[in-house]
Amino acid sequence: MRPPRSVSFLLVLASAIVLSGCAAPAPTHSPAAPTTAPSPTPADPVAAWVDERMEHLSTAQKAAALLMLHAPGTDPSPSRALLDTGISGVILMGDNVAGDPASLAALSSALVLDPELPPLIAVDQEGGEVARLGWDTAASAATLRDAPPAATQDAFAARAAAVAQGGANVNFGVVADVTADPSSFIEGRVLGTSPQSAAERVAAAVAGERGTVASTLKHFPGHGAAPGDSHTSIPAAPQSLAEWRAGPAVPFTAGIDAGADLVMTGHLAYPAVDAAPASLSPEWHRILRDELGFDGVVVTDDLLMLQHNGLPEFADPGENAVRAIAAGADLLLYVLPADPSAFGISVDGLVASITAAVDSGRISEERLDDAARRVLELRRSLV
Repeated sequence: MRPPRSVSFLLVLASAIVLSGCAAPAPTHSPAAPTTAPSPTPADPVAAWVDERMEHLSTAQKAAALLMLHAPGTDPSPSRALLDTGISGVILMGDNVAGDPASLAALSSALVLDPELPPLIAVDQEGGEVARLGWDTAASAATLRDAPPAATQDAFAARAAAVAQGGANVNFGVVADVTADPSSFIEGRVLGTSPQSAAERVAAAVAGERGTVASTLKHFPGHGAAPGDSHTSIPAAPQSLAEWRAGPAVPFTAGIDAGADLVMTGHLAYPAVDAAPASLSPEWHRILRDELGFDGVVVTDDLLMLQHNGLPEFADPGENAVRAIAAGADLLLYVLPADPSAFGISVDGLVASITAAVDSGRISEERLDDAARRVLELRRSLV
Protein backbone atom coordinates (compact mmCIF):
# COMPACT_ATOMS: atom_id res chain seq x y z
CA MET A 1 0.00 0.00 0.00
CA ARG A 2 1.46 3.40 -0.96
CA PRO A 3 2.25 5.71 1.99
CA PRO A 4 0.63 9.11 2.18
CA ARG A 5 2.34 11.92 0.19
CA SER A 6 3.45 13.76 3.32
CA VAL A 7 5.18 10.68 4.62
CA SER A 8 6.96 10.13 1.31
CA PHE A 9 8.15 13.71 1.33
CA LEU A 10 9.54 13.37 4.84
CA LEU A 11 11.38 10.14 3.98
CA VAL A 12 13.00 11.73 0.93
CA LEU A 13 14.01 14.77 2.95
CA ALA A 14 15.53 12.61 5.71
CA SER A 15 17.49 10.58 3.20
CA ALA A 16 18.93 13.70 1.64
CA ILE A 17 20.02 14.99 5.03
CA VAL A 18 21.70 11.67 5.89
CA LEU A 19 23.46 11.49 2.53
CA SER A 20 24.70 15.03 2.76
CA GLY A 21 26.09 14.37 6.26
CA CYS A 22 27.98 11.27 5.14
CA ALA A 23 29.47 12.82 2.01
CA ALA A 24 33.23 13.34 2.19
CA PRO A 25 34.28 16.96 2.07
CA ALA A 26 35.85 18.14 -1.12
CA PRO A 27 39.54 17.44 -0.99
CA THR A 28 41.88 20.31 -0.59
CA HIS A 29 45.37 20.11 -2.03
CA SER A 30 48.28 21.66 -0.16
CA PRO A 31 51.62 21.93 -1.87
CA ALA A 32 53.90 18.95 -1.21
CA ALA A 33 56.65 19.58 1.34
CA PRO A 34 60.01 19.86 -0.37
CA THR A 35 62.23 16.83 0.14
CA THR A 36 65.96 17.13 0.66
CA ALA A 37 68.11 14.26 -0.52
CA PRO A 38 70.48 13.08 2.23
CA SER A 39 74.00 14.33 1.75
CA PRO A 40 76.32 11.49 0.78
CA THR A 41 78.99 10.65 3.31
CA PRO A 42 82.18 12.21 2.00
CA ALA A 43 84.73 9.62 0.95
CA ASP A 44 87.91 9.40 3.01
CA PRO A 45 90.57 10.43 0.48
CA VAL A 46 93.30 8.54 2.32
CA ALA A 47 91.29 5.31 2.46
CA ALA A 48 90.22 5.70 -1.17
CA TRP A 49 93.82 6.20 -2.30
CA VAL A 50 94.97 3.15 -0.34
CA ASP A 51 92.12 0.99 -1.63
CA GLU A 52 93.17 1.77 -5.18
CA ARG A 53 96.82 0.98 -4.37
CA MET A 54 95.86 -2.29 -2.63
CA GLU A 55 94.21 -3.59 -5.79
CA HIS A 56 97.60 -3.77 -7.47
CA LEU A 57 99.59 -5.43 -4.67
CA SER A 58 100.51 -9.09 -4.64
CA THR A 59 100.43 -11.19 -1.49
CA ALA A 60 104.21 -10.86 -1.20
CA GLN A 61 104.05 -7.08 -1.55
CA LYS A 62 101.40 -6.87 1.16
CA ALA A 63 103.55 -9.06 3.40
CA ALA A 64 106.58 -6.81 2.87
CA ALA A 65 104.45 -3.79 3.74
CA LEU A 66 104.08 -5.13 7.28
CA LEU A 67 107.80 -4.79 8.06
CA MET A 68 109.80 -2.06 9.79
CA LEU A 69 113.54 -2.75 10.03
CA HIS A 70 116.77 -1.12 11.15
CA ALA A 71 120.06 -0.79 9.32
CA PRO A 72 123.00 0.60 11.30
CA GLY A 73 125.05 3.61 10.30
CA THR A 74 124.76 7.19 9.11
CA ASP A 75 124.96 6.25 5.44
CA PRO A 76 121.37 6.10 4.13
CA SER A 77 122.21 3.44 1.51
CA PRO A 78 121.58 0.32 3.69
CA SER A 79 118.25 1.67 4.96
CA ARG A 80 117.27 2.71 1.45
CA ALA A 81 118.12 -0.77 0.18
CA LEU A 82 115.73 -2.22 2.76
CA LEU A 83 112.98 0.14 1.64
CA ASP A 84 113.63 -0.83 -1.98
CA THR A 85 112.39 -4.33 -1.09
CA GLY A 86 108.92 -2.91 -0.34
CA ILE A 87 108.98 -2.71 3.44
CA SER A 88 107.02 0.13 5.03
CA GLY A 89 109.52 1.68 7.37
CA VAL A 90 112.75 1.91 9.26
CA ILE A 91 113.58 2.62 12.87
CA LEU A 92 116.43 4.99 13.61
CA MET A 93 118.69 4.07 16.51
CA GLY A 94 121.62 5.85 18.09
CA ASP A 95 124.01 4.53 15.44
CA ASN A 96 122.03 6.39 12.76
CA VAL A 97 122.41 9.77 14.47
CA ALA A 98 125.50 11.76 13.57
CA GLY A 99 124.84 14.30 16.29
CA ASP A 100 122.88 17.15 14.76
CA PRO A 101 119.36 17.52 13.32
CA ALA A 102 120.50 18.53 9.83
CA SER A 103 122.54 15.35 9.32
CA LEU A 104 119.69 13.12 10.42
CA ALA A 105 117.20 15.07 8.32
CA ALA A 106 119.41 14.52 5.28
CA LEU A 107 119.50 10.78 5.96
CA SER A 108 115.72 10.70 6.45
CA SER A 109 115.09 12.67 3.27
CA ALA A 110 117.15 10.16 1.29
CA LEU A 111 114.76 7.40 2.39
CA VAL A 112 111.68 8.85 0.70
CA LEU A 113 111.35 6.75 -2.45
CA ASP A 114 107.74 7.68 -3.24
CA PRO A 115 106.54 11.11 -2.06
CA GLU A 116 102.93 9.93 -2.39
CA LEU A 117 103.59 7.12 0.10
CA PRO A 118 106.42 8.14 2.45
CA PRO A 119 108.01 5.47 4.61
CA LEU A 120 107.42 5.30 8.33
CA ILE A 121 110.62 6.64 9.91
CA ALA A 122 110.47 5.90 13.61
CA VAL A 123 112.63 6.74 16.60
CA ASP A 124 112.50 5.80 20.30
CA GLN A 125 112.56 9.27 21.79
CA GLU A 126 111.09 9.10 25.28
CA GLY A 127 113.60 11.47 26.82
CA GLY A 128 115.59 10.53 29.89
CA GLU A 129 116.66 6.88 29.98
CA VAL A 130 115.69 6.22 26.35
CA ALA A 131 116.83 9.02 24.07
CA ARG A 132 118.39 8.95 20.61
CA LEU A 133 118.34 12.68 19.81
CA GLY A 134 120.78 14.84 21.71
CA TRP A 135 119.03 18.06 20.70
CA ASP A 136 115.83 17.08 22.55
CA THR A 137 116.16 18.96 25.84
CA ALA A 138 112.53 18.64 26.96
CA ALA A 139 111.74 17.22 30.39
CA SER A 140 111.57 13.44 30.79
CA ALA A 141 109.33 11.14 32.82
CA ALA A 142 111.45 11.48 35.95
CA THR A 143 110.42 15.16 36.15
CA LEU A 144 107.05 15.07 34.45
CA ARG A 145 105.43 12.53 36.78
CA ASP A 146 105.67 15.07 39.62
CA ALA A 147 104.52 18.04 37.53
CA PRO A 148 101.01 18.98 36.35
CA PRO A 149 99.81 17.20 33.18
CA ALA A 150 100.13 20.45 31.22
CA ALA A 151 103.91 20.19 31.64
CA THR A 152 103.84 16.79 29.94
CA GLN A 153 101.91 18.21 26.99
CA ASP A 154 104.43 21.02 26.61
CA ALA A 155 107.38 18.62 26.88
CA PHE A 156 106.03 16.22 24.27
CA ALA A 157 105.13 19.04 21.92
CA ALA A 158 108.78 20.09 22.07
CA ARG A 159 109.91 16.46 21.82
CA ALA A 160 107.78 15.88 18.72
CA ALA A 161 109.28 18.96 17.13
CA ALA A 162 112.77 17.60 17.84
CA VAL A 163 111.82 14.27 16.26
CA ALA A 164 110.39 15.98 13.18
CA GLN A 165 113.48 18.19 12.95
CA GLY A 166 115.49 15.04 12.30
CA GLY A 167 113.06 13.93 9.59
CA ALA A 168 111.36 11.14 11.54
CA ASN A 169 107.56 10.96 11.44
CA VAL A 170 106.80 8.33 14.11
CA ASN A 171 107.81 8.51 17.75
CA PHE A 172 107.84 5.36 19.86
CA GLY A 173 108.01 7.69 22.82
CA VAL A 174 104.92 7.56 25.06
CA VAL A 175 105.38 5.02 27.85
CA ALA A 176 101.88 4.08 29.03
CA ASP A 177 103.15 1.55 31.56
CA VAL A 178 102.52 2.31 35.23
CA THR A 179 104.31 1.19 38.39
CA ALA A 180 105.31 2.53 41.77
CA ASP A 181 107.92 -0.20 42.30
CA PRO A 182 111.42 1.33 42.29
CA SER A 183 112.91 -2.08 41.46
CA SER A 184 110.86 -2.39 38.26
CA PHE A 185 112.74 -2.48 34.96
CA ILE A 186 110.39 0.20 33.60
CA GLU A 187 110.03 2.44 36.68
CA GLY A 188 112.39 5.18 35.51
CA ARG A 189 110.41 5.62 32.29
CA VAL A 190 106.78 5.76 33.48
CA LEU A 191 104.80 9.01 33.45
CA GLY A 192 102.84 8.13 36.58
CA THR A 193 103.02 5.83 39.58
CA SER A 194 99.25 5.31 39.78
CA PRO A 195 96.86 4.42 36.95
CA GLN A 196 95.11 7.78 37.09
CA SER A 197 98.23 9.95 37.31
CA ALA A 198 99.80 7.99 34.45
CA ALA A 199 96.61 8.27 32.39
CA GLU A 200 96.50 12.06 32.71
CA ARG A 201 100.09 12.43 31.52
CA VAL A 202 99.85 9.82 28.79
CA ALA A 203 96.86 11.64 27.31
CA ALA A 204 98.76 14.93 27.62
CA ALA A 205 101.81 13.45 25.85
CA VAL A 206 99.67 12.28 22.93
CA ALA A 207 98.03 15.70 22.73
CA GLY A 208 101.45 17.32 22.68
CA GLU A 209 102.68 15.19 19.76
CA ARG A 210 99.45 15.47 17.76
CA GLY A 211 99.88 17.03 14.34
CA THR A 212 103.68 16.82 14.41
CA VAL A 213 104.52 13.10 14.53
CA ALA A 214 102.52 9.87 14.78
CA SER A 215 102.25 9.02 18.47
CA THR A 216 102.80 5.53 19.95
CA LEU A 217 101.75 4.02 23.27
CA LYS A 218 103.90 1.25 24.75
CA HIS A 219 104.21 -1.50 26.05
CA PHE A 220 100.70 -2.95 25.84
CA PRO A 221 99.15 -4.44 27.96
CA GLY A 222 101.49 -2.94 30.54
CA HIS A 223 105.05 -3.72 31.58
CA GLY A 224 104.76 -2.19 35.03
CA ALA A 225 102.83 -5.16 36.40
CA ALA A 226 105.24 -7.68 34.85
CA PRO A 227 108.56 -7.91 36.72
CA GLY A 228 111.62 -8.63 34.62
CA ASP A 229 113.17 -7.28 31.42
CA SER A 230 111.38 -8.20 28.18
CA HIS A 231 114.61 -7.74 26.23
CA THR A 232 115.90 -11.04 27.60
CA SER A 233 112.86 -12.86 29.00
CA ILE A 234 109.06 -13.07 28.89
CA PRO A 235 108.04 -11.24 32.09
CA ALA A 236 104.78 -12.47 33.60
CA ALA A 237 102.21 -10.34 35.42
CA PRO A 238 100.20 -11.99 38.21
CA GLN A 239 97.08 -9.88 37.64
CA SER A 240 93.65 -11.10 36.62
CA LEU A 241 91.83 -9.50 33.70
CA ALA A 242 89.63 -7.56 36.14
CA GLU A 243 92.71 -6.26 37.96
CA TRP A 244 94.26 -5.30 34.64
CA ARG A 245 91.15 -3.36 33.62
CA ALA A 246 91.26 -1.39 36.87
CA GLY A 247 95.01 -0.72 36.69
CA PRO A 248 97.36 -1.06 33.69
CA ALA A 249 94.52 -0.58 31.18
CA VAL A 250 93.72 2.93 32.39
CA PRO A 251 96.68 4.82 30.84
CA PHE A 252 96.34 2.94 27.56
CA THR A 253 92.64 3.77 27.38
CA ALA A 254 93.42 7.44 28.04
CA GLY A 255 96.09 7.52 25.33
CA ILE A 256 93.83 5.82 22.80
CA ASP A 257 91.00 8.23 23.59
CA ALA A 258 93.47 11.11 23.11
CA GLY A 259 94.16 9.91 19.56
CA ALA A 260 97.32 7.79 19.61
CA ASP A 261 98.17 6.52 16.13
CA LEU A 262 100.01 3.33 17.15
CA VAL A 263 100.10 0.94 20.07
CA MET A 264 103.20 -1.18 20.63
CA THR A 265 102.63 -4.65 22.08
CA GLY A 266 105.12 -6.00 24.60
CA HIS A 267 106.78 -9.40 24.84
CA LEU A 268 105.21 -9.95 28.25
CA ALA A 269 102.47 -12.25 29.48
CA TYR A 270 99.46 -12.10 31.75
CA PRO A 271 98.93 -15.86 32.24
CA ALA A 272 95.43 -15.34 33.67
CA VAL A 273 94.47 -13.95 30.25
CA ASP A 274 96.84 -15.78 27.88
CA ALA A 275 100.08 -17.68 28.46
CA ALA A 276 101.51 -16.31 25.21
CA PRO A 277 103.31 -12.96 25.17
CA ALA A 278 100.93 -10.16 24.25
CA SER A 279 102.78 -9.55 20.97
CA LEU A 280 101.69 -13.04 19.83
CA SER A 281 98.34 -13.22 21.64
CA PRO A 282 95.04 -13.13 19.70
CA GLU A 283 93.19 -12.44 22.95
CA TRP A 284 95.20 -9.33 23.81
CA HIS A 285 94.75 -8.00 20.29
CA ARG A 286 91.01 -8.63 20.60
CA ILE A 287 90.90 -6.75 23.90
CA LEU A 288 92.86 -3.87 22.40
CA ARG A 289 90.48 -3.58 19.45
CA ASP A 290 87.11 -4.53 20.96
CA GLU A 291 87.38 -3.32 24.56
CA LEU A 292 89.71 -0.34 24.29
CA GLY A 293 88.44 0.66 20.85
CA PHE A 294 91.83 1.10 19.22
CA ASP A 295 91.58 1.40 15.43
CA GLY A 296 95.13 2.39 14.51
CA VAL A 297 98.30 0.46 13.76
CA VAL A 298 99.43 -2.25 16.18
CA VAL A 299 103.22 -2.57 16.10
CA THR A 300 105.23 -5.24 17.89
CA ASP A 301 108.17 -4.46 20.08
CA ASP A 302 111.44 -5.57 18.47
CA LEU A 303 110.82 -9.19 17.47
CA LEU A 304 114.51 -10.02 17.84
CA MET A 305 113.91 -9.74 21.58
CA LEU A 306 111.95 -13.01 21.39
CA GLN A 307 115.01 -14.73 19.97
CA HIS A 308 117.31 -13.12 22.54
CA ASN A 309 115.49 -14.85 25.41
CA GLY A 310 116.77 -18.24 24.21
CA LEU A 311 113.45 -20.08 24.50
CA PRO A 312 113.15 -22.71 21.77
CA GLU A 313 109.54 -21.80 20.89
CA PHE A 314 110.76 -18.39 19.73
CA ALA A 315 113.89 -19.49 17.88
CA ASP A 316 112.34 -19.34 14.38
CA PRO A 317 111.97 -15.72 13.18
CA GLY A 318 109.57 -16.71 10.40
CA GLU A 319 107.28 -18.47 12.86
CA ASN A 320 107.36 -15.47 15.20
CA ALA A 321 106.32 -13.21 12.31
CA VAL A 322 103.46 -15.49 11.32
CA ARG A 323 102.19 -15.79 14.89
CA ALA A 324 102.30 -12.02 15.38
CA ILE A 325 100.31 -11.24 12.23
CA ALA A 326 97.82 -14.05 12.84
CA ALA A 327 97.29 -12.70 16.36
CA GLY A 328 96.46 -9.22 15.03
CA ALA A 329 99.70 -7.26 14.63
CA ASP A 330 99.90 -4.87 11.68
CA LEU A 331 103.57 -3.87 11.72
CA LEU A 332 106.52 -6.07 12.71
CA LEU A 333 109.56 -4.33 14.17
CA TYR A 334 113.12 -5.64 13.82
CA VAL A 335 116.17 -3.80 15.16
CA LEU A 336 118.66 -5.60 12.95
CA PRO A 337 122.44 -5.63 13.32
CA ALA A 338 124.75 -5.02 10.40
CA ASP A 339 124.54 -8.74 9.56
CA PRO A 340 120.91 -9.80 10.09
CA SER A 341 121.72 -13.30 8.83
CA ALA A 342 123.26 -13.88 12.27
CA PHE A 343 119.67 -14.18 13.47
CA GLY A 344 118.43 -15.99 10.38
CA ILE A 345 116.57 -12.93 9.18
CA SER A 346 116.15 -11.44 5.73
CA VAL A 347 113.30 -9.55 4.09
CA ASP A 348 112.89 -12.34 1.55
CA GLY A 349 112.75 -14.95 4.30
CA LEU A 350 110.16 -13.08 6.36
CA VAL A 351 108.03 -12.37 3.29
CA ALA A 352 108.22 -16.04 2.26
CA SER A 353 107.10 -17.17 5.73
CA ILE A 354 104.15 -14.77 5.75
CA THR A 355 103.14 -15.62 2.18
CA ALA A 356 103.27 -19.36 2.90
CA ALA A 357 101.07 -18.82 5.96
CA VAL A 358 98.52 -16.99 3.81
CA ASP A 359 98.60 -19.77 1.22
CA SER A 360 98.06 -22.41 3.92
CA GLY A 361 95.28 -20.46 5.66
CA ARG A 362 97.15 -19.78 8.92
CA ILE A 363 96.83 -16.09 8.07
CA SER A 364 93.62 -15.25 6.27
CA GLU A 365 93.72 -12.97 3.26
CA GLU A 366 91.34 -10.69 5.14
CA ARG A 367 93.79 -10.41 8.06
CA LEU A 368 96.69 -9.67 5.70
CA ASP A 369 94.68 -7.04 3.85
CA ASP A 370 93.49 -5.42 7.08
CA ALA A 371 97.06 -5.12 8.37
CA ALA A 372 98.47 -3.83 5.09
CA ARG A 373 95.65 -1.32 4.71
CA ARG A 374 96.17 0.11 8.21
CA VAL A 375 99.90 0.54 7.65
CA LEU A 376 99.47 2.10 4.20
CA GLU A 377 96.78 4.46 5.49
CA LEU A 378 99.15 5.67 8.20
CA ARG A 379 101.89 6.21 5.63
CA ARG A 380 99.55 8.03 3.26
CA SER A 381 98.24 10.27 6.06
CA LEU A 382 101.79 11.57 6.57
CA VAL A 383 101.95 13.12 3.09
